[in-house]
Amino acid sequence: MNANRIDTKRVRTLLATGVIAVAVVTAGCNLEMRDDSRLKPLEGSPVFADGRSARPLVTGTVARHANSELGAAFLTGMNDDGQPTADFPLPVNDELLERGRKKFEIYCSMCHGHAGYADGTVVKRGFPPPPSYHIDRLRRAPVGHIYDVITNGYGVMYSYADRIQTPEDRWAVVAYVRALQLSQYAPESDVPADALKAAGVAKTGPAEAAAPAAAPEAKPAAPASEKKVEQR
Repeated sequence: MNANRIDTKRVRTLLATGVIAVAVVTAGCNLEMRDDSRLKPLEGSPVFADGRSARPLVTGTVARHANSELGAAFLTGMNDDGQPTADFPLPVNDELLERGRKKFEIYCSMCHGHAGYADGTVVKRGFPPPPSYHIDRLRRAPVGHIYDVITNGYGVMYSYADRIQTPEDRWAVVAYVRALQLSQYAPESDVPADALKAAGVAKTGPAEAAAPAAAPEAKPAAPASEKKVEQR
């Protein structure tokens, strides 16, 4: 009799312990990442005196990049005086232009169009058009201005720094934009003869270009008999 009571008590104790254990485990499974010690971006923190979890850069911190020795103009498009640079900090070659073309086709052509005339797909569907690359203001703009627009945005165009992420890629796009502008306004003298030949155009030499137009051929004088007939 007493043994049965003891066994029943043990069973009840074990059942109660099991129920509590299941409840604890179940509650633990309901925990989410929001309940851990991770801080959300810009979330307040009591650890620091200013109450901010996001800490400012240490005074004197210098950003490092593989080509950072090229200076501020390479990283920002701006000279030391705060004005856009007029010079490319990288050599402009076929490789850079092809790199820029690929990035331009992916990120820029839907608004600016494939030739830079602001006739991209989203513009045709009602989006406000950007200015054409071929207006005088942008053809005269220094290359640093175009780089800065890619990095920081301009007007309704937002920054593309998170898409075209490296300075090399941004300068490649700038070089390709300059190539588009040149392609629409390049004088014939700048076009290689083989390129003109491939296009079926004969290159005009300096002597031919400077030669005056031939005078119209003079008509022979009418005979006197014809003049008399005309006067009658």
